[in-house]
Amino acid sequence: MATNAVFASTSRRITYRPVNRTLEHAFFTGMAVLMCACVYIGFSPTYFQAGIIHAPLPTPILHIHGALFTLWMLLFTVQAVLVAAHRVKLHRTLGTVAFCLPPIMIVLGVIAAVNALHRGVQIGPLDPSTSFAIPTIGILGFIVVIYASWKTRRQPDVHKRLILLATMGLVEAAFGRFPWARMGLPPAAGALTGLGILILLLIMYDLVSLHRIHRSTMWAAPFTFAVNALAVPIGMTAAWHNLAAAMNRLVS
Repeated sequence: MATNAVFASTSRRITYRPVNRTLEHAFFTGMAVLMCACVYIGFSPTYFQAGIIHAPLPTPILHIHGALFTLWMLLFTVQAVLVAAHRVKLHRTLGTVAFCLPPIMIVLGVIAAVNALHRGVQIGPLDPSTSFAIPTIGILGFIVVIYASWKTRRQPDVHKRLILLATMGLVEAAFGRFPWARMGLPPAAGALTGLGILILLLIMYDLVSLHRIHRSTMWAAPFTFAVNALAVPIGMTAAWHNLAAAMNRLVS
């Protein structure tokens, strides 16, 4: 059985805690299914139940954007299931294909964000320029974590946590479309709440399974949350508004 090292002080003997593979597979597969459900709920009124292809989206680029992000979520779930089914070779083969998607998703995400800015889209009470910061800064955070997950693809314990956290950052967009107003929360705060719950689930899993927080969770979890939490404050600055105005002029 594979093990994870638990380091004590230098004066103590290093001990190892066995990894419960059944719990591990159940957790990561369950998280993939949970996040797919969150994406479906969040985008159901405007995309999934609206007919997907026939959904009345304001621009064709959003159809491509929606299709690729949906494909990512499905591939993410399939990959988790393949590992749980001990189909590691197929998982790695499909992973090569799956990692072709993030660069395209990043480009389309930026295009969609700029398009929303140009159309004057507002997230809750936020002005268009501040609203523009939420997806744009989120994309920057996604780039960092998804790149780190690719670099550590030969270290399963690190890779699976990083790719999970990168996908959590994407799911925040779905949380922003939940009916938070009924609970007295603005969409941006509600989205952060949903993201925070997902991150806490990973931290709890680490503590239960390892009796410590995994080194990859230690940096990527607070980074993912901070990137999304700081998007609105950054978006309210004069420097960001100047950048948004410049971007808007480019597409005018």
